[in-house]
Amino acid sequence: MTNLEKLIAEGGAVLGIELGSTRIKGVLINPKDGKVLATGSHGWENRLENGIWTYHLDEVWEGVQNTYSDLKNDVRTKYGITLTKLSAIGFSAMMHGYLAFDKSGTLLAPFRTWRNTLCRDSSAKLTELFNFNIPERWSIAHLYQSILNREDHVKNIDFLTTLSGYIHWKLTGRRVLGIGDAAGMFPIDSETGSYRTELMEKFDSLVSPEGYGWKLKEILPEVLSAGENAGTLTAAGAKLLDPSGELVADCPLAPPEGDAGTGMVATNSVAVRTGNVSAGTSIFAMIVLEKALKNLHREIDNVTTPDGKQVAMVHANNCTSDLNAWVSLFAEFAEAAGHKMAPDDLFALLYNRALKEGDADCGGVLTYGYFSGEFITGMEEGRPLLIRTPNAKFNIANLMRSNLNTSLGAIRLGMDILKEEDVAIDKLLGHGGLFKTAGVGQSIMANALNTPVWVMTTAGEGGPWGMALLAAYMVEKDEGETLPQFLDSKIFAGAEGTKVDPDQIGVEGFNKFMERYTSCLKVEKAACECMSI
Repeated sequence: MTNLEKLIAEGGAVLGIELGSTRIKGVLINPKDGKVLATGSHGWENRLENGIWTYHLDEVWEGVQNTYSDLKNDVRTKYGITLTKLSAIGFSAMMHGYLAFDKSGTLLAPFRTWRNTLCRDSSAKLTELFNFNIPERWSIAHLYQSILNREDHVKNIDFLTTLSGYIHWKLTGRRVLGIGDAAGMFPIDSETGSYRTELMEKFDSLVSPEGYGWKLKEILPEVLSAGENAGTLTAAGAKLLDPSGELVADCPLAPPEGDAGTGMVATNSVAVRTGNVSAGTSIFAMIVLEKALKNLHREIDNVTTPDGKQVAMVHANNCTSDLNAWVSLFAEFAEAAGHKMAPDDLFALLYNRALKEGDADCGGVLTYGYFSGEFITGMEEGRPLLIRTPNAKFNIANLMRSNLNTSLGAIRLGMDILKEEDVAIDKLLGHGGLFKTAGVGQSIMANALNTPVWVMTTAGEGGPWGMALLAAYMVEKDEGETLPQFLDSKIFAGAEGTKVDPDQIGVEGFNKFMERYTSCLKVEKAACECMSI
């Protein structure tokens, strides 16, 4: 038996599972060095039901169980071992949203994900009350909007959490949340490592006339920082994760985190003056701050790293969904023409054509990949849109380059604000689906933000790997060892990556594209008004 086989057989490996917007992925690692031992995944899609973007809870558990089963099969195939024991587990998921439960654990309203733009009134009122930006995605915005809407379920709330917090609760019995995910529920005090007490009191005073039988502190999860023990896997939790009954209970779980925090860990971007951009169904940039921003900006979230440092987060709802839809269209055509291509090959073909043959300003072709609303640009709803001038250079290269550019349009507007705030960034790292085709998404982003962009060889593992590293940190850290120290010395020492610098033509072209992008937003707005869903 090899050392790795022995590690797995004796329960020394660590598991991280992350629930993304379109894929749930599990990663099994060696906690000593972070090396990936096995993976598993499950594809899923959110639903638009009664105007709400949601997932059903039975789909959540189906996805988690299938992911774990797929990973078990990978372990069996690679090592001839049945996975029965783990050293530690960590769960992460899409940040924000609204999962409200009563005393019996019954879900009181459909799960409202980050993708919803239903909380404009509550977001504005809470931002004014707190003098702190409260985006529509945040759990507290959803809660207060439910109150403004006079939703009957609010009086029965016993527990309010995120998707990662929900899964963790069911597996351990503990109502806790990692500080990075908690920072997308309610404002965090980095000094105390918990919710801002004075703002909780303001909220309680605001809603006191409603006569609810709860205070905000009573219904929110307890906040924990990276490295803290967040509970143990119960016998019922083990059976829920692995219905075969082969998984042994009692291993520790790390604080459940949001995908923003795990992306920071996966790119080693948790130190001050580092940043990362996660580009998938949605896109967000996370910059670890030296000091607080001088001004309140509605386009900027104030959140934290998994170990509690202040972070400026620029979040856009739309990134690759429409880009993927166009690739699927070309795939359908290729298959109809008798030339079926593997998805990765087709992405590579189209992306490289866009980069090498497309005009830097996309030749008069403009697209909006708005599957949903976009707060940064003031859109309550979204309609994917293609616009071009009659004399546009309308070809595959420019169409695909426009889709690549537009996936970064909203995030570019947010990053411009951070430049105005003189936020210093020593290193910017990219990860997520946009970067899967080597060099392409990286080049487009370098030009969009006019800054060098790094992609590490580990970036493809993304958030689930980052969550596994957080679980490894919990069980492997030395006395007094910080999260950045652990990552630098034990995980990323000698790690390879590629850097792409912006080029002048690309920067100028993207700027010209952005002029069209901003000036034609009124067209996108008109499309929403004229074409109902």
